[in-house]
Amino acid sequence: MNAEDAMSFAGTWWLLLLVAGFAIVLVYALWPKNKKKFDEAARIPLEDDDDGGQNIEIDELSGTETTGHEWDGLKELNNPLPKWWLWTFYVTVIWSLAYFVLYPAWPWFGGATKGLLGWSSRQEVTQELASLRAEQKTYWDNLSQIGLEEIRSDPELLQFAMASGGAAFGDNCAPCHGTGAIGAKGYPNLNDDDWLWGGSLDEIHQSILVGIRSVHDDTRDNEMPAFGRDEILDQTQILNVAGYTRSLSGLETPSADLSAGKELYAEQCVACHGEDGKGNTELGSPDLTNNLWLYGGDLPEVIETLTNSRKGVMPAWDGRLDPPVIKALAVYVHSLGGGV
Repeated sequence: MNAEDAMSFAGTWWLLLLVAGFAIVLVYALWPKNKKKFDEAARIPLEDDDDGGQNIEIDELSGTETTGHEWDGLKELNNPLPKWWLWTFYVTVIWSLAYFVLYPAWPWFGGATKGLLGWSSRQEVTQELASLRAEQKTYWDNLSQIGLEEIRSDPELLQFAMASGGAAFGDNCAPCHGTGAIGAKGYPNLNDDDWLWGGSLDEIHQSILVGIRSVHDDTRDNEMPAFGRDEILDQTQILNVAGYTRSLSGLETPSADLSAGKELYAEQCVACHGEDGKGNTELGSPDLTNNLWLYGGDLPEVIETLTNSRKGVMPAWDGRLDPPVIKALAVYVHSLGGGV
């Protein structure tokens, strides 16, 4: 017998002794001869007067004895509890004694008494989780071994990947992208099929794996110049570029010289965003023609972007999530925005 077994044995027998002692006291109190003695003792305060109890007060309305207690003119009647109530109470006491013996109940060294049945809710939950993990193991093994496109072609595995990916998204991605994946200012909306670094399954998987401007060695990274802060362009030039950039999405900027902005765009922006402003997913440069603005498309916001640049960061989940979980997450995210 090891120390844990000894403690469990001692705890169980200590509990049995406690219950046995309590049961003995209860039986003694309810034994007919003793019960009569206790009832007589309980009436002593009512009879403790000069006339030997002959002056017990009777309530006029009910005809019941009073206990002699009075509060603000209200007198307490000496009504015994109904028999059914008393026997219900006795049954609950007996039930509690049985419960104490059979189930974990009393604090003990290193935890609580184990109970004769050895059952606990914690143990039951642990067993259920172990059973669930065993059932899921086949799915996780399959996710680890097959490609992303193969997952989509297997309805049962796809359903598991979607459920697991949704759970992983809620735990790890929702704080930035939102529970509905609609994003926020600076955090991409994953429902609109507009992808900075590509929306195919493989591209989404790669973004999740290595992150954007993260500490991962293979992270996706591309920096936009801070045209104002680094004095590449002056304020008038930035205004003109902002106006031209907005015009690609059909937005008007009356205060800007669009022809001058177009020339500056060709000199400074074409390399990443392209002549047509459609962007480049290999560089993470956004499409400027679809009126979808990660940091806002109002003139002051576009000017701020051109002046100080934007450098959003997404963590790399490689090493933080298991490879099959990352696959499931990629499948789930791809389903939100359609992908390509």
